[in-house]
Amino acid sequence: MPPAIIQVIAAAALLLALSVDGEEKRMVLSLERASHDGVGMSQLRHRDRVRHARLLQQQPSASGIVDFSVQGTYDPYLVGLYYTRVKLGTPAKEFYVQIDTGSDVLWVSCNPCDGCPTSSGLQIELDFFDPPSSSTASPISCSDQRCALGAQSSDSGCSGHNQCGYTFQYGDGSGTSGYYVYDSMYFDSIVGNSLASNNSAPVVFGCSTSQTGDLTKPDRAVDGIFGFGQQGLSVISQLSSQGITPYSFSHCLRGESGGGGILVLGQIVEPNIVYTPLVPSQPHYNVYLQSIAVNGQTLNIDSSVFATSSNRGTIIDSGTTLAYIAEEAYDPFVTAITETVSGSVRSLLAKGNQCYLTTLSVSEIFPQVTLNFAGGASMILRPQDYLLQQNSIGGAAVWCIGIQKIQGQGITILGDMASLPADLVLKDKIVVYDIAGQRIGWANYDCSSSVNVSTTTSTGKTEFFNAGQVDSSNAADYMLSKLIPSAVVALLLHIAFFGGPPLL
Repeated sequence: MPPAIIQVIAAAALLLALSVDGEEKRMVLSLERASHDGVGMSQLRHRDRVRHARLLQQQPSASGIVDFSVQGTYDPYLVGLYYTRVKLGTPAKEFYVQIDTGSDVLWVSCNPCDGCPTSSGLQIELDFFDPPSSSTASPISCSDQRCALGAQSSDSGCSGHNQCGYTFQYGDGSGTSGYYVYDSMYFDSIVGNSLASNNSAPVVFGCSTSQTGDLTKPDRAVDGIFGFGQQGLSVISQLSSQGITPYSFSHCLRGESGGGGILVLGQIVEPNIVYTPLVPSQPHYNVYLQSIAVNGQTLNIDSSVFATSSNRGTIIDSGTTLAYIAEEAYDPFVTAITETVSGSVRSLLAKGNQCYLTTLSVSEIFPQVTLNFAGGASMILRPQDYLLQQNSIGGAAVWCIGIQKIQGQGITILGDMASLPADLVLKDKIVVYDIAGQRIGWANYDCSSSVNVSTTTSTGKTEFFNAGQVDSSNAADYMLSKLIPSAVVALLLHIAFFGGPPLL
């Protein structure tokens, strides 16, 4: 056979091999984001103080791919929350739930409910789950071992009806209580080359019958919270134990004005990802921050400042709006940045925040900041990753440091997904939560692009799936992309054997 024909056949075979998918199920959900105008930084700090009190209260007591399509707008003057839609029960009902890496349990408002909002300023229609109306719902009894798992995530107890109950109490005095139910959760799956809808898996989730405090307010109301924590009753733990998903999830949030991004259950694969270990036996995603460098110079901060204890450490949390560093590290951090740019900007304080007045490009005059973690992993922050433009004065822009400090606390919190200023640090980056491997990784990335996600099949084979572009609205495009490689292979083989393209 002539060498040219051999090359064409080899190319066709390679293309065919690259286009073959396994038969593992992959789930598809849609994630949306809501936002509000005109929220000041002082209000953001207040919301975060409330949340941090909750984090400090929550100390430890004793496959397929889910592809979320993230939507929203990156704008430092907007603040919102990320939420997705889940379908529960039989017949299935749809609920809007906030994504939260700082908690574990999926819970939704149930009927009847005392204090639960009935309308939302997010322009979404709220609903209530009604267990008697679902033919597949069953309560979790007090003797069920899954009730003991609930104690890892909340105050749990038993009612006179032998129902396993829970109470989540937050730092501002608000909270929710209810009981656990076992019912079907529905999702879209990608099976081989086809998109299948309304697949389901049984999960335990919370049925809230009471809400208090800020949870009762309608301005940011949703149907519940979707916890992405590590404990046994988190949905990611339950789906992983059933072999439906990997024990990991990842996100990539776009930083340009279009916003949006990708959130998947599974590990995004990218050659430049660096990993740092998780601190073991912690209720949240704690990591070992070791030092901070400004313009390549390591700041003189005692290493004990970043040590992990009951009220110290570094947490990655999706519910925190702004990024924070430990109080003892904050002043050296701000001083180093101010000294670096003192000859090019006018320094000023705005409502207690360190700001700078300049007519120059911040990317040209402000230094690079490096957060150094255990395992040799570093997170590089460009000026636009730690500065927020507030307004302008006489043609000059006012830029403020968007990283804050928590008064009287030694905690560093890297805000994750819930609101835009949190994206200040983690925007335009792939972030991988490898719970099974007890590590977190990241890499700079264009989050408007799709990503490759790896998963291991039951036979031990590792496969890759291109995520971020597939949902129920573009299934036809997805199928077309699967047909194109086969058509090209056929064309190449025809040319190889017959010397030209087929006649049409």
